[in-house]
Amino acid sequence: MRSAKPSPTQEKPWLHVLLIVVALGYLTLVLLIPVANVLFQAFHRGVMPFLENLLAPDFLHALWLTFALALVVVPLNTVFGLCAAWAIARHRFPGRTLLLSIIDLPFSISPVVAGLMLVLVYGRNGWFGGWLQALDIRVMFSFPGMVLATAFVSLPFVVREVIPVLEEIGTEQEEAAKTLGANEWQTFWRVTLPNIRWGLLYGVLLTNARAMGEFGAVAVVSGNVAGLTQTLPLFVEDAYKNYNTESAYAAAVILALLALVTLVVKEILERKTGIKPNP
Repeated sequence: MRSAKPSPTQEKPWLHVLLIVVALGYLTLVLLIPVANVLFQAFHRGVMPFLENLLAPDFLHALWLTFALALVVVPLNTVFGLCAAWAIARHRFPGRTLLLSIIDLPFSISPVVAGLMLVLVYGRNGWFGGWLQALDIRVMFSFPGMVLATAFVSLPFVVREVIPVLEEIGTEQEEAAKTLGANEWQTFWRVTLPNIRWGLLYGVLLTNARAMGEFGAVAVVSGNVAGLTQTLPLFVEDAYKNYNTESAYAAAVILALLALVTLVVKEILERKTGIKPNP
């Protein structure tokens, strides 16, 4: 039998080394050096000034507001994602492809444009602005508007991670449970949910990461008022623009730590599932 043809990198070892050097060099320029600079700027005066910046009232409020948005948005998008994934994976109906395209819309629309669309719909001069004002309901430049913007940009993650899992496991176990007398609710909790738990957790993780790190859409609908409607990413930008660089770098370190935790949990979930989840 003829031996397999060697790959280009096996034929030319120097090419293999060159590719590694280029990849590491690019990674160093766009990631490692900026991260190292953030850490240096945050701690160059010592640990105590760093901790003092973390105790500033505006920072604490921004941190609390960021977590509050995640606590509201993640459960909402989890429930929606489960319902939408179930409907799409288990049923064939007219408009199914269109529904998938609409769910994927936040992937293709700029977050700033998404925020502007919400303003045009729920703002004072928007489609529902007059009706909301008559009911004394304020959506834009307040917490409800920030929830809408965050929910929009993080909408597809649970759906996109659960659909492939549902399609892979099929319906045999669910049909067997129904044959044995289980109702729809019992089948979901005892059969379906345990089978999709890792994909679901991965989608929830991505949703939470996007919710806490969102900038563009939230900046448009919040007004970016310190101590009122300012999340942690907005706090970093506002502090840096106002030459409060130490506070900006300290907040950036916290966001980086949150991202690091997300990456660690992501790696654990990928190993649990045994496959790389869909982007």
